[in-house]
This record gives sequence, structure tokens and C-alpha cells, in this order.
Amino acid sequence: MRYELYYWPTIQGRGEFVRLALAEAGAEYTDVARRSGGVAKMTVITDGKRTRTPPFAPPFLKAGDLIVSHVANILMYLGQHHGLAPKAEAGRLWVNGLQLTITDFVAEVHDTHHPLGPTLYYEDQRAAAKRRSDEFWKSRVPKFLGYFERLLGRNGPYVTGHKVTYVDLSLFQLVEGLRYAFPKRMNRLEKKLPRLIALRDRIASRARIKAYLASDARIAFNEEGIFRRYKALDR
Repeated sequence: MRYELYYWPTIQGRGEFVRLALAEAGAEYTDVARRSGGVAKMTVITDGKRTRTPPFAPPFLKAGDLIVSHVANILMYLGQHHGLAPKAEAGRLWVNGLQLTITDFVAEVHDTHHPLGPTLYYEDQRAAAKRRSDEFWKSRVPKFLGYFERLLGRNGPYVTGHKVTYVDLSLFQLVEGLRYAFPKRMNRLEKKLPRLIALRDRIASRARIKAYLASDARIAFNEEGIFRRYKALDR
């Protein structure tokens, strides 16, 4: 099956977690919105003009007549069909729970630069963003990343043991994103997360991921996505 991925064409954003899983699976897919007329095609689907069960927003994945929305939901589907999740139901549910934890963390990353809401420009909420970023790095980052560091220490070398899952790919993206957005803060923290950083390196060296990262399919980080670099927030 050739999948169709629908997400905004100029940012990594939440769609990147799906792209990494598709790359590791070696799955064929079309990044629809990056083609001519693709954004309009995506909007038709979210407007419900072609389906009675439209997704709220991208990313969503089209597999034949099936449309799967939300990152964790998409990854659960891909994990089951491409060997990127445990076979047992209990394991699949646990891994899905881990991805939902990552979803919570990603929302908090976004709020570091837009704590008052996405309808305001960053320049309109600088003071609040500084305060939110300080709190994020003081209490939230150690809590979330420390949790995954402990899991890797208990189960390693991957989160569930010796087989890579989509959660490992998502953790790679978290590390990459935080390195981009907060290079100074991340540099100070990494020595406390040796297993997580080793996981990042392990994922980066996987053949399909390495090829994907070197390709045009990988959109560069920029100040329109989730991970944004503002010097005032990286102290």
C-alpha cells in the first residue's frame, strides 16, 4: 500500500513524528501537501466535503479508504502494521501510552514560545514566554525526559528492550528539536541523560533513518514549527 500523509508543507511539526516512522518502516508514501494543489486537497478533507468522518486537523494518514488522524493514533496504526510496536495487546497499549506522554510534552514545548496562545505573535508575548521557558526547563523537562531515561536504564537499549518502536523514533525527534530550539540549555542537560542521548545516536545511525535525514524529505527546523529558536529563551 502507498500511503498519503497530509501535513503542512513547510514545517516538521507534528507530522515529523509520522514521517520518521514511515521512513523506518520503508513504507511508500506521498507527502501530499508538498505537491502542487496538495494543501487544497488537504483542506477539502478536513472540511468534510469528501468524508462524513473528517479529521479535525493535520496530520492525518490515508491508507486506502481509511483515514487515521492524530500522531499517536497514526503511529499506533503504523506500529501494528510495520513491526514498530509490540505484538501483544498489553505492549501495544503501553507503547501508545508512552506516545501520548510525548504528545503532552510536545504541547508544552510549543507553549514555551506561545504561552498566551497561537493567535498572538511571539513578539507579543516575550515576557510570558521567558517565564514559561524557565519553568519548563526547571521542572517539566527533567520530569519528562528523566522518565524516559529511567525506562531506557531499565529496559534498554530501546524503550521496550532490544527492538525499536515508534516511541524510540519520537524520542529521537524530541532530542533533535530541543537541541535546535534550546542549544545552551540542552547542552547543560545532556550529561544527565546519557541513555537518551545514546538512543538518539542509535536511531540516527539506522540505515533508513540516516538516508531519510540526508534527503529532501526531511524539512529543516525553522521558526514556524513546534521547535523554535529564540535566543532570549535559551539562557
